[in-house]
Amino acid sequence: MKEHDEHAAPVLITEAAPSYDDQHAARKRKYLIMMTMRVPCLVLAGFFYQTWWLALGLIVLSLPLSWIAVLIANDRPPRKAERVHKYRRSAHAIESHRHRVIDSPES
Repeated sequence: MKEHDEHAAPVLITEAAPSYDDQHAARKRKYLIMMTMRVPCLVLAGFFYQTWWLALGLIVLSLPLSWIAVLIANDRPPRKAERVHKYRRSAHAIESHRHRVIDSPES
């Protein structure tokens, strides 16, 4: 049964990284998510301006988010070390027996 499951899995025929466009889209998405998380922090800081320590804490929390978002957006992700189903062909000899080799005399 297990043999059947291995053959049913799709076969990876290349070890190429995802395309540049796919990587760029993923980085843009992460950047947008992190910068969107920063907006509520700043809005809440403005809302709690009378409680200065809470407003300051929210602003301090929002500052590293922009820095981290820029770092993530400008860095390519590392290659994944994933175990995938690769095509492997078994090596078979053309002929199974050894042949007698006759050396010619040197002239």
